[in-house]
Amino acid sequence: MEFSRDIHSVSRLVSEARAVLETGFPLLWVRGELSNLAQPSSGHLYFSLKEAGAQVRCALWRSKRQRLTFDLANGQQVLARAQVSLYEPRGEFQLLIEQLELDGEGALRLDFERLKQRLAADGLFDVALKRPLPHFPRQVGLITSPSGAAVRDLITVLGRRFPALPVLIYPALVQGESAPESLLAALNLANARAECDVLILARGGGSLEDLNAFNDERLARAIRTSRIPVVSGVGHEIDFTIADLVSDQRAATPSAAAELVAPSGAHLRERVGTLSNRLIAAQRRRLDTARQRLSASRRHLSLLHPAARLQQQAQRLDRAEWRLRTLIANRISAARRRLHPVVERLERQAPANRIECARMQLEALERRLHRAQHELLAHRRERLLRAVAGLEARSPLGTLSRGYAILTRWPEGEIIRDPAQIAPNDRLQIRVAGGLVEAEAR
Repeated sequence: MEFSRDIHSVSRLVSEARAVLETGFPLLWVRGELSNLAQPSSGHLYFSLKEAGAQVRCALWRSKRQRLTFDLANGQQVLARAQVSLYEPRGEFQLLIEQLELDGEGALRLDFERLKQRLAADGLFDVALKRPLPHFPRQVGLITSPSGAAVRDLITVLGRRFPALPVLIYPALVQGESAPESLLAALNLANARAECDVLILARGGGSLEDLNAFNDERLARAIRTSRIPVVSGVGHEIDFTIADLVSDQRAATPSAAAELVAPSGAHLRERVGTLSNRLIAAQRRRLDTARQRLSASRRHLSLLHPAARLQQQAQRLDRAEWRLRTLIANRISAARRRLHPVVERLERQAPANRIECARMQLEALERRLHRAQHELLAHRRERLLRAVAGLEARSPLGTLSRGYAILTRWPEGEIIRDPAQIAPNDRLQIRVAGGLVEAEAR
């Protein structure tokens, strides 16, 4: 008994295989590296998707190609949504591409550039919108992870530059899907509470994917509309995010952000010392001038003959008024108004009475002058004592009295800030509040 054989032609076999592939596989996503890219004049694209040990041919028709938002290039890592098929003329297995996307960091980079262009067009990067940072902030806010390395660096640098500067941490996630919402909530909370004069938005370095939370559009717009100036310190020097572009000032690292925000305590102490010395010197010059003028007035009064004093009384009063105006202008002006009628009355009286009245008037003026000088000196002395008390409160000796010590290398006097600076047998000198102690490193 013979059985009839169902013999397939090559065309039939390839056609049926194609039907099996196209009906047996739904639309699926494939990840791979793009290679062998060909762009014929028809507008279609042909290429391969490959990985170690395997590759597959792909076709992207011109109608689908028009939907691409980026240029294709060999070596790109892509995600392809495709239909499994077979190219019948050659019997080749292939994928018909429906949709193509960059995979991983490439997609993030493309999204970053698109958002950057859109925000730039909206004017969010305009330099004119950036606010100056306060020279002496009353309190600094840190928007970062409370458990990361960045917050430790920030607190260390802020404490070193200006130990008296209060720091407030607004905890936030800095990585992951929930990070943008967490950062936005922390920024809004800082603005609502209005406790700080400047905010630092910070995290340590990482990949583009790690830093992607700082490329969020809502966060960027919130930074721009923040009522408090924002300094960004995200990643390392080579890292750049949308938050860096829209913030009021960008720092290369979290530590650099702290350097920008905190004033230098040493510089402030030096400035206060300089101003105090200038104030003391100016006061001394002013007192010397007043003493010289007072001595000259006394010499003139003792050398003049009584008759001549009577003849030149009006002129001497005018000259005395001019000398005293530089010290206490308001008091001298009132005295001059009272002296004019006195002079007129003295001129109508007998010489002896006029002399006595003039003497009493001059003594009264002298007492008022001494009293004014005493009050001025007391006021200046009180201001000086307040300044000295402020300086002593910030003096390193005040710190020593609270139980701290300063370690220096002897006899060079180099201050030891790190144990790595000390070698065995180094001679050391320890300064405490009560004096100096010598020691030797082991």
